[in-house]
Amino acid sequence: MPPKPKFTKEEIVAAALELVSEKGMEALTSRDLGARLGSSARPIFTVFSSMEEVQQAVRKAALVRFEEFAEKAVHYKPAFKQFGMQMILFARSEPKLYQLIWMSENREARSFDDVFPELGEVATVCVDVISRDYGLCYEEAMALFKQVWIFTFGIGAMCAAKVCHFSFEEINRLLGLEFMSMLMFIKSGRLNQPTPVPKPYESISSAPEEILGGGA
Repeated sequence: MPPKPKFTKEEIVAAALELVSEKGMEALTSRDLGARLGSSARPIFTVFSSMEEVQQAVRKAALVRFEEFAEKAVHYKPAFKQFGMQMILFARSEPKLYQLIWMSENREARSFDDVFPELGEVATVCVDVISRDYGLCYEEAMALFKQVWIFTFGIGAMCAAKVCHFSFEEINRLLGLEFMSMLMFIKSGRLNQPTPVPKPYESISSAPEEILGGGA
């Protein structure tokens, strides 16, 4: 007869989530998790088959925590901008969980379309909100979401990695400029038009004068 679990799955995941929130994913070892539970590592494996399974459960729990943090944005106007603000504020308040959710290395490079389903329910709500508030079709709303999400992710990554600190006012302005630029581009009807691909000059003498340093 298998041993009766000393801890529930929920208790183990909650302890693991707090451990990762404080110290990062590298601290999530069976020994440290057992210590956090006030036990040896053994009870963990009466509920989980491996630490990899624990890690997967913790990532899901971290995403749920983010969604709970972000969902209050629906009560703001414009809602989509507030979703972006919440994402960056989450990076500042929970840098280790932000890194776990969005900055973990993937073994295979994937397109954004492959990643989108992993962004959680918040992403789907954002696309719906954009379509509703700005009169865009699904393709246009998705394109706007993709562009602004990637931009927002970059700011969040810098905050989570403590590369830069942005004030609330700076975040508000940066997101506003990016969103309005993309919205105007879509409204102009140029969404599916190709953009110029940079090409090298045939010779240094063919470069514009201002690049060569001779401009006024």
